[in-house]
Amino acid sequence: MGPRLHIERDPIMATASRCIELASLRDALARRVAIPTESQDDARRPDLLRYLADEMAPAFARLGFATERWDNPRADAPPFLFARRIEDPALPTMLMYGHGDVVRGYDEQWREASSPWQLEAKGNRWYGRGTADNKGQHSINLAALEHVLATRGALGCNVKWLFEMGEEIGSPGLRAICEMRRHELAADVFIASDGPRLRSDTPTLFLGSRGCLNFTLDCALRSGAHHSGNWGGLLANPGTILANAIASLVDGRGRILVEALRPPPTPASVRHALATIEPGEPEGPAIDVDWGEPDMTPAERVFGYNALEVLAFETGNPRQPVNAIPPRASATLQLRFVAGCDPDTFIPAIRTHLDAHGFTNVGVARDRAEVMRATRLDPDDFWVRWAVTSIERTTGKRVAVLPNLGGSLPNDCFADVLGLPTLWVPHSYPACAQHAPDEHLLADVAEEGLRIMTGLFEDLRSVPPASDPERTPR
Repeated sequence: MGPRLHIERDPIMATASRCIELASLRDALARRVAIPTESQDDARRPDLLRYLADEMAPAFARLGFATERWDNPRADAPPFLFARRIEDPALPTMLMYGHGDVVRGYDEQWREASSPWQLEAKGNRWYGRGTADNKGQHSINLAALEHVLATRGALGCNVKWLFEMGEEIGSPGLRAICEMRRHELAADVFIASDGPRLRSDTPTLFLGSRGCLNFTLDCALRSGAHHSGNWGGLLANPGTILANAIASLVDGRGRILVEALRPPPTPASVRHALATIEPGEPEGPAIDVDWGEPDMTPAERVFGYNALEVLAFETGNPRQPVNAIPPRASATLQLRFVAGCDPDTFIPAIRTHLDAHGFTNVGVARDRAEVMRATRLDPDDFWVRWAVTSIERTTGKRVAVLPNLGGSLPNDCFADVLGLPTLWVPHSYPACAQHAPDEHLLADVAEEGLRIMTGLFEDLRSVPPASDPERTPR
């Protein structure tokens, strides 16, 4: 680290943990969890609008932000909220992001808490839908901004915030709104929170995300089923055909077999960043060490390589099988891919591969959801070094730097469209039950997240100007 990155702390950081009340954060999060913002359910559209108008806009206004509602370029998609607090155009400007929509509550499946729509604290866990994804995370960041303002009276930097209500349905319109509103969204750096830490006890910084493409394979051979005794051996079975088609794409150990679906060589800076990373969480599942690309570490497989997964497969009637050759089989597959891959080439490549292997009767079609493209900020970038220095000084812990998240986020809108260096500081952890019943946030991670974000906001005021040699790549 260069000497210009050394930023001395003052009393604001010495008292941050004591002054920021978790009770206040919990109260705000309880209000937000109580709004059932399930974006997959059209009947919840009023709740999506209510979250922006009645909860988030007033929260920003209390912090001195001006807010605007931006209509979505997609007529069928929810609007955006844009908030900004400009203290001095000469100061560094940070763009932030959050989403207020959640996945379905699955109310009847919750066991550790009584309802997904009621924040319930049990020991170190705060249960409720959205506590981890993403209401808890953006609430932590807002609380940290509030603490800096209450302590100093000013941020010492400019902050803009883009808020959406459709991330869980693929962020419809987000890329278009970034293209349309480039001037309003201009900034020096992008900082946001989503996704999990590497582990609950490890402060984490990730610099992008793997891309995500869902697609369907379908083999429809006839209009109805036929008795397997009378016709077995005479009629082609679509389930058998489709199973073999999938096996030609990915083998029995999860290794991708189609060269066009594999990524380019991993950059040296990425390999170096992953050298000390060990994925996994004590409460999570055990890692299958012999799964995926051979001769790679688990970190390289999930953060530095592509993965092809079978999400669903159906033929016949799985719940009540009958002695009949089914007329049709279908499967949904997902390709997670890293930076350097062009997702527009994947479906044509799969079509070519299937045809070449005799599976001309298997159709392939991209899912309707928007493709999330892969992004990755260079781990040697100035902003990465700045953030690591800040977080380590705040926590006294070593930061896990991930070149990209294993999952997918709409980071391409900020990295590619807006051209910003992107830093993600997650406040969740791998075993948080995200998207599942009993989703929760850990109170001790939330408290540490408050301190981390307070430190980042405080240190942003001391960032050297863009012309400074310290800002040049190494």
